[in-house]
Amino acid sequence: MSAQNPSPPLHHLLREAARALAAMRQGRNLDAALDAAPQALRAGAQALAYAAVRQQGSGLALVKALVPKRPAPPVEGLLLVALAQLRGGGQHAEHTVVSQAVQAARQVAAPQAGLVNAVLRRFLRERAALESGLSGDEARHEHPAWWVRRLRADWPAHAEALLAQAQQAPPFTLRVNRRHTTVPAYLQALAEAGLLGQALGPAWPDGLWVDPPCPVQRLPGFAEGWVSVQDASAQRAAPLLVHGEGTLPALPPGARVLDACAAPGGKTAHLLELGDFDVLALDADAQRLPKVTDTLQRLRLSARTQAADARDVDAWWDGRAFDAILLDAPCSASGINRRHPDVRWLRREADLAELARIQAGLLDALWPTLAPGGRLLYATCSLFAVEGRDAIAAFLQRQPEAHLLIAPGAHGHLLGLPDNAAGSPSLPPGDGFFYTLLQRRSPPNA
Repeated sequence: MSAQNPSPPLHHLLREAARALAAMRQGRNLDAALDAAPQALRAGAQALAYAAVRQQGSGLALVKALVPKRPAPPVEGLLLVALAQLRGGGQHAEHTVVSQAVQAARQVAAPQAGLVNAVLRRFLRERAALESGLSGDEARHEHPAWWVRRLRADWPAHAEALLAQAQQAPPFTLRVNRRHTTVPAYLQALAEAGLLGQALGPAWPDGLWVDPPCPVQRLPGFAEGWVSVQDASAQRAAPLLVHGEGTLPALPPGARVLDACAAPGGKTAHLLELGDFDVLALDADAQRLPKVTDTLQRLRLSARTQAADARDVDAWWDGRAFDAILLDAPCSASGINRRHPDVRWLRREADLAELARIQAGLLDALWPTLAPGGRLLYATCSLFAVEGRDAIAAFLQRQPEAHLLIAPGAHGHLLGLPDNAAGSPSLPPGDGFFYTLLQRRSPPNA
């Protein structure tokens, strides 16, 4: 930054990161907790907090070894943030991190500033022994033990790679709005703006990758709706539903389409970029629904929006059948774990059963609103089988009219690994997702 706009002091960033981490450790979403930080500190605090969360398993083990009694939440959060910086990847010298952490401690818990100083200095003296003493799945893999166990059960050949991939920074992928521009034209616009982009390839006709990432304000035409930020795996949803992957004819103009869990609106917008459809965007969270409207307005698109639980069909459905339904169901978000590393620590194993119940309820409630011959795309940003292949297997047993359309990319888990069949080894992998495309057929005895 310039002299007129200097970088914030490190101790201010440590303070805000520690407060956010303490809130997360008490069950709050990390990004929501970071929203409480002053705007000028938010980006720096987020970087520090994310680094600490990605090392939380081993970080907590180190704190336990260094402090006999669990510290108060703000102090524990500060120790986790500072230890993550001391253990590598930080931009500051060790002595700077320690001294700045002590200053931050004076702001969040003044009586504990001496404790913070002593703990961090002891870690630096005894680092080798402390690090070598770490054991157990949580410390070695930086994920809850139950999460590791589930991945090993569902993906025995890929579990270790999935855990490692979750520790990597996610790619910055974009989707061009084909109503305004094309991938080649936008790549040229990026080059003229001094940014480096690369097309994702035939499977993602509207997708490209920008490296290094940049603020959206630097993207040419972002405010005018030329482009959106969307992961490569998420970009598969709209084309699968609209084009049917060669197993069904493309949706015609005017087709009635339901986006049952629409917020924040990225997939809703992609549907409308692909065709002139009559789209109803539902979301159970009335506070999130305005994000759909904001997204559509920026992209110069329009759809009907309504706040409603899609399972309560009588509250929102007008009785006219839909030609297509996108059900991007609430899930564990285990597939976007690298983008939101707090997910792994906020979720409990018991949550999976409740989420599976919600997913089944949505499928059962929405199926009767689908026209005969219509299609439903079921999606979850999850790696867990209970939210993907197991959920669909159970639904097919309950619903004899449901026909599974098996086509490349239309059915199955996208694991988000470099060698994933849906991706290219030369490009960064997309997030973990599950997709399956279903068609409503006439009952067997009809």
